[in-house]
Formats: sequence, structure tokens, C-alpha cells
Amino acid sequence: MKTLTKDKSAGARKSVYRRLEEVIGCKWSVSVLMAVRAGVRRPGQLERCIEGISTKVLAERLRKLTAYGLLSRDVFAEMPPRTEYQLTEKGRELTRIIEQIHALDQRG
Repeated sequence: MKTLTKDKSAGARKSVYRRLEEVIGCKWSVSVLMAVRAGVRRPGQLERCIEGISTKVLAERLRKLTAYGLLSRDVFAEMPPRTEYQLTEKGRELTRIIEQIHALDQRG
């Protein structure tokens, strides 16, 4: 009888795919990534820039996108404290892909 063993690399790929589903599947994630790509870096600016997003949802998306390695977070020791986000290399790659999909959609 043959024993089935899990392929660890397949499991890792699934995990990455699942994370991608969570990012792309959430309309707010794409909006946040594209706003940061456009130069909007601070949470208050993002909230004003992304129509309809709540403070709570924005904070959750920023946490998730940072945890997924798509955004990096810089906190400046100022009064009041200032936090800025920027795309990581993975985030830049993903937003390039999103822009390509958008361009295909525009062509009809």
C-alpha cells in the first residue's frame, strides 16, 4: 500500500494563492494598493482618497497588506506621530499586474 505524503511546496503555493485571493477578492485591498502606488501614503489621506472606506476597514486592510508583505509601514517619532505606507517590491509587482488587467479591460 502506497503512503501519500504532502508535498510541502504545493502547500506553500496554496498558502500564497490563498493570500492572493484574500487581497484580490477584497475591493478595498486593490483600492488601497493602487492609492499607495499613486503616492497616497498616510492613513488619513487614504481614507479621504478612497470613497466609501471606513476607518476600521482601512486599518484592517493596512494591517493585512503589511502582513502579506505588499506594504511596508514607517512610523515617525514626531508629535503627533506620523505613519506612512509604501509598496514593497511584491506590492509593486502586484500593482503592475493589476494595471495590466485594467488596461486589458479598457481595450474592450
